[in-house]
Amino acid sequence: MPESIRKGVEDAKKNLIHIPMVGTTIPHEVRMDFGASRIMLKPASQGTGVIAGGAVRAVVEAAGIRDILAKVFGSTNPVNVTRATMEALKSLHSAEEISAHRGVRVRSTVAGQPAAEVANGR
Repeated sequence: MPESIRKGVEDAKKNLIHIPMVGTTIPHEVRMDFGASRIMLKPASQGTGVIAGGAVRAVVEAAGIRDILAKVFGSTNPVNVTRATMEALKSLHSAEEISAHRGVRVRSTVAGQPAAEVANGR
């Protein structure tokens, strides 16, 4: 048993991802498909909470996101919904990343959240 726990922890450490956030929510809306499951994640104003069901709720709460709106379309198979949620979170881009890529000043705003402004990204 201890060996399997150690292997699980090592595997989890190898697969950590960075999730950009604006205040307590995500920086922009994202939609993702995985198998027959489709998911939509939208930023929410501060104090909204996690408006999501089942598998999506578990993933976003574990990620530390406190304000988000989510909807699952198509199949609600928990495995596919979890994978779609993970892929959606991986595809998020922060204002800093967009600013650096475009070489211009970018401002990320979400209603009810503090604004994140970035000067010239390069």
